[in-house]
Amino acid sequence: MHIIKHFNTITKHKLLVMKLCFKAGLIKQGLLHDLSKYSFIEFFNGAKYYQGTYSPNYNERKAKGYSEAWMHHKGRNKHHTEYWVDVNPISNTYEAVKMPKKYLVESICDRIAATIIYNKNNNQRDGALNYFYKEKDYIPMHEKTKEEMERLLILYRDSNDKEFFKYLKKYTKEKKEY
Repeated sequence: MHIIKHFNTITKHKLLVMKLCFKAGLIKQGLLHDLSKYSFIEFFNGAKYYQGTYSPNYNERKAKGYSEAWMHHKGRNKHHTEYWVDVNPISNTYEAVKMPKKYLVESICDRIAATIIYNKNNNQRDGALNYFYKEKDYIPMHEKTKEEMERLLILYRDSNDKEFFKYLKKYTKEKKEY
């Protein structure tokens, strides 16, 4: 059980996402980001399956066949694409729906921060984009959301922080949808 190490990791992550969200103009989301990670089910399982270089949910899945912490987390945090799955009333099947812009931007901040936290000294600007490419065909995500997330992660890779977050701040204030 790695209580202190897990606490430090999730707190560093939360504070970094908060900083990035603030830069993108998402003050409330930055403050509230990932608070569920401090809930009993997420925190206890995270500490139990902690290893420090990737999400403990992976180890929980290997041990139990599923991750209670992840199911709890994705159901309470709108910056995860898995949150945006619902039953289509016409086809009566589960389908990904388009993620609202503000949660898409929070998701971008989350991905950038996770890449920085888990890769420590080996952080590259293309890390979040490379991780997206690894998972994009396996996680439920509306096609428009997938296209926009890729576009924004490419923009992050190809720009500096100042211009990227200036763009995101303007982007989140625009009324038009992506």
